[in-house]
Amino acid sequence: MSLDHKIAEVRALLDDAQADYAPATFASSFGAEDMVLMDLIARDYPDIAMFTLDTGRLPEETYSLMRKVADRYGIHVPVYFPESAAVESYIARNGPNGFYDSVELRKKCCHMRKVEPLKRALSGKRAWITGVRRDQALTRKDMAVSEFDAGNGLQKISPLLDWSLPDVWAYLKQFDVPYNLLHDKGYTSIGCAPCTRAITPGEDVRAGRWWWEDPENKECGLHPDKRRINNATTAFGGTTDLPAPG
Repeated sequence: MSLDHKIAEVRALLDDAQADYAPATFASSFGAEDMVLMDLIARDYPDIAMFTLDTGRLPEETYSLMRKVADRYGIHVPVYFPESAAVESYIARNGPNGFYDSVELRKKCCHMRKVEPLKRALSGKRAWITGVRRDQALTRKDMAVSEFDAGNGLQKISPLLDWSLPDVWAYLKQFDVPYNLLHDKGYTSIGCAPCTRAITPGEDVRAGRWWWEDPENKECGLHPDKRRINNATTAFGGTTDLPAPG
């Protein structure tokens, strides 16, 4: 399928989101995939809102990109922060980098810095648009392009789910879209500074995220692992509501 055809499919999904799921919002992390959607939405979809999560631990390159986006598109993306009391309590108990000590503490940090602010950002919305791709992680294999997100109580739309990484970069180059300069330094997936590193040749594109953990369980809780939910449903012989990881 050509890039033009893939772009047309994304536009069709954004058309539906704007028409059928208003108010819809786009959650941007300013990663390469999100810059594809930001370019499309900023230019042609004024009724789709945008927001980003600032965990308080983002790399400087991400803040620089935020400024470039404001200059390029004339927009200022609303920012949601973690609750200060929760951060202060976590650091008092575990130190500023306690997330390195265990998966449990890492997921608590992600929940505090990402999941809880996301819920506030999504309040009152009927759909949220994400830039996730299926081949980013094992935990995303069973996702659908459009599906009901029971945890947040709204539709979740992932227009780039079946795009490849070369598709993403072909779009960015063709339309001269600004991107995070960490990508030029070997960072294929960018999150918080202390939890992200560049990858080496041959490594998985998400290997640089929480690199000290088992790759089959590496999620922050924004996109719960459907395999986990499906396995629990089978084990209990029915529908089981599981909390998001973290």
